[in-house]
Amino acid sequence: MTTDVSGLTMLGGAARLPASPEEAVLETVPNPHPGTVYLVRFTAPEFTSLCPMTGQPDFAHLVIEYVPDQRLVESKALKLYLTSFRNHGAFHEDCTIAIAKRLIQAISPTWLRIGGYWYPRGGIPIDVFWQSGAPPAGLWLPDQGVPSYRGRG
Repeated sequence: MTTDVSGLTMLGGAARLPASPEEAVLETVPNPHPGTVYLVRFTAPEFTSLCPMTGQPDFAHLVIEYVPDQRLVESKALKLYLTSFRNHGAFHEDCTIAIAKRLIQAISPTWLRIGGYWYPRGGIPIDVFWQSGAPPAGLWLPDQGVPSYRGRG
């Protein structure tokens, strides 16, 4: 089975880094297995954004997991979207939840969860977790694999 990739503008070529998360485009492709309960996981261990108060960089290890319905997020588009936070000032909670909401808007997954494991600033790590509801029955849901903070990394 081939996946229809017509209309994708970033895959397979040069793509400009979006200046902001609002400007970023999350391209999608058809799910080749609609109706099948399976997990898609993206791990971004080097996510960065800016503190909105100080302008200093904040770093996180993000784990994004979803059960697709009709659409999948295209990975290069997701990578560019996540990278667009590099110059974006927002608190940890805002970045984490905004990413989840944007993915839900783009792909309408059956289920989604995100773990934002933020590295400490001022001596305190702030970890942010959210999911859209209970996981679907029969879903194999492995541990996110990110240890509690003890020199995380």
